[in-house]
Amino acid sequence: MNAPATTTHLLPEIRLRAVPQAFIGALQARFGAQCSLAQAVREQHGRDEGSFQAPPPSAVVFAESTQDVADAVQLASQYAVPVIPYGAGSSLEGHLLAVQGGISIDLNRMNRVLSVNAEDLSVTVQPGITRKQLNDVIKDTGLFFPIDPGADASIGGMSATRASGTNAVRYGTMRENVLALEVVTASGEVIRTGTRAKKSSAGYDLTRLMVGSEGTLGIMTEITVRLHPLPEAVSAAICSFPSIEAAVRTTIETIQFGVPIARVELIDRHGVRLVNAHSKLDLREEPMLLMEFHGSPSGVQEQAATVQDIASENGGQSFEWASTPEERSRLWAARHSAYFAAVQSRPGCRIISTDTCVPISRLADCLLDSVQEAEASGIPYFLVGHVGDGNFHFGYLLDPNIPEERITAEALNHKLVARALRLGGTCSGEHGVGLHKIGFLPDETGAGAVNMMRAIKRVLDPRNILNPGKIFVL
Repeated sequence: MNAPATTTHLLPEIRLRAVPQAFIGALQARFGAQCSLAQAVREQHGRDEGSFQAPPPSAVVFAESTQDVADAVQLASQYAVPVIPYGAGSSLEGHLLAVQGGISIDLNRMNRVLSVNAEDLSVTVQPGITRKQLNDVIKDTGLFFPIDPGADASIGGMSATRASGTNAVRYGTMRENVLALEVVTASGEVIRTGTRAKKSSAGYDLTRLMVGSEGTLGIMTEITVRLHPLPEAVSAAICSFPSIEAAVRTTIETIQFGVPIARVELIDRHGVRLVNAHSKLDLREEPMLLMEFHGSPSGVQEQAATVQDIASENGGQSFEWASTPEERSRLWAARHSAYFAAVQSRPGCRIISTDTCVPISRLADCLLDSVQEAEASGIPYFLVGHVGDGNFHFGYLLDPNIPEERITAEALNHKLVARALRLGGTCSGEHGVGLHKIGFLPDETGAGAVNMMRAIKRVLDPRNILNPGKIFVL
C-alpha cells in the first residue's frame, strides 16, 4: 500500500502558503462585516468531525450570493491564496482543514430553495441548505429528497463529497441525484453544468466531474437535485442475529432475491450497546439489522414478509415492527446518533471512522476478518454499515493523549482498506478522500488515473487555490 501505518502518516502534511495583508485588506474592503478575522470564528471553520488537526484559516468570508463567492475567489486568485468552501462542518476526512493556509468561504447563509419543479421531480437550491431543511420546505408537495448520510449535512457538502447514506440501496447516491450545477471556477468565473432534463449526451459530463471533487475544482453555488414521491406506505423493522455473519447473509440474500428494500443498516453488538445507553433504549445487544420498506401497503407487507422469512432461516430473532412515524423516527434517530453515542462513551476521545465499500457478495469476507482484527487490537470500536450496498464503517475510539492508540487504529484501517481493494472494493464509499485517504487512491485507481486527475486539476485550477492538499498533493 502507498500509505503505510507509520507515524508520519498520522498527521496531515502542513505546507502553509503566504496570506498577504493586502489580500486581507481587500477582503475587508469588499465584504465588511461579512469577513471575520476573529480567532474563535476561524477555529470553528478550521475543523471537521474527523481526527486530523491543522492551523485555522486566516479569515472567514460569509457569502450571501453567487457574486460574493465569485468576488472572493477572484481576489484569492489574484493573490494565489487558498480557498476552502465550508458547509455544515460534518465531514470526517479532513476536507475543511487549511493545510496550506488561506481563507474559508462559509456558504451557510446561501440556504434558500430557488425553485421547486414538482411536475419534473426536481428542485434547485443554494448550497448551504441542509437536507432536513430542504425536506421541510417541500413536505407539502408529496415529494422528498432521499439522500440521508446521517448528519444534517448541507446539500453543497453532500454534492462535493458524493455522499450517500442509509437510503442509497434504493435511491442511489448524490451522483445519481444531482442534475445540474452553478459553479464558481478558480478564476472566479460562474458556469452552469447540466440541465433539468432527465438525460443529455451534449459534451463532457461536467456535472459528474464536479460532484465528488471535494471543492478542488470549483465552488457550487446552485444545485438542482432529483426529488422522489413520498411512498404510500412505510414500515421499519429491527431483527437481532446470533452473529454478524448471519446478519450479512440475510442482507445478501435479500438483495439477490430482488426485494426492493429501501434501507438496511447493520449495527454490531458494541454499537447497539452504545445506542442503548445514549438513546435510553433496550435493544438486544447482539448484531442487528435495521430495515425499512417503501411502497404500496400490500407491497410493503409482501417485502417485509419475504425478508422476515430470510432472516428466520439465518437465525434472526426478535423481529420488531415500527409502522408509525413516531416509532420509525425513534429507531432511525438512535441509528444516526451512533457516532455521538460512541463519543460520549469515552469522554475526550476522537474517532477514526473507516469508509470502505465492497461488492455485496464479498461483504462477509471483508467484515469478519476486520472484526477479528479489531477485537484483537484492544481498541474500543463499533461497527455500522449501509450493508445493502456493501458500505460499512468501523469507528475506533482513541484517547488523543495516547499516540500508540492512533498508530494501532491507523494500522487497522490500512489492513481493512487493503482487504477491501483486494476484494474489488474502494477505500471510500461515501466520505470522500480528503486528507485521510490520499495514500490509498493510487492503489485503487492506478498511478495513471491519479496523474490524469492532477492534470485536470492543473488545467482548471492553475494556481492551486481551491481546497489544495485534498484528494492528492500537487
